[in-house]
Amino acid sequence: MPGKPDKIPDKLYFRIGEVARLCGVPAYVLRFWESEFPNLKPNKGGTGQRLYRRRDVEMALRIKQLLYDEGYTIAGARQAFKTEQRQKDAPATLFRVEETTDRSKMDSIRREVRSLVEMLSQPPVGPPTTTKRRASGRKASKNPEDSEKHNTTDRLF
Repeated sequence: MPGKPDKIPDKLYFRIGEVARLCGVPAYVLRFWESEFPNLKPNKGGTGQRLYRRRDVEMALRIKQLLYDEGYTIAGARQAFKTEQRQKDAPATLFRVEETTDRSKMDSIRREVRSLVEMLSQPPVGPPTTTKRRASGRKASKNPEDSEKHNTTDRLF
């Protein structure tokens, strides 16, 4: 995340004074940002002291970068956060949708293949037909005159 998170000490919680020093802003600015950015919500200890997590410190650094370095307004920075969050969430959501779609397609194909295998593995129903049919789909006639009539028409089509 932008804002030089590598300078953040490796610990679980930070007090507001530490975060203010890391961000280079007064503590009242952090309290104001908490009121303007709903995602910046530090826990409060038993004494009421704000306890920021690493994620909160990174967010405060990102807010500072958007406001001070990139020139965003508060509303613009809030919108930028929403956009960034959507972009982070979109690939995961898209993957889940594609995975679900692929899985349902595969399930459908499996059912169809099983149905076909079942149909093909059953013996044919009833005796085989002995009536010969011509390629045109008409019954073959035993009368030679009839077959000549049909042969002529078959040649035309």
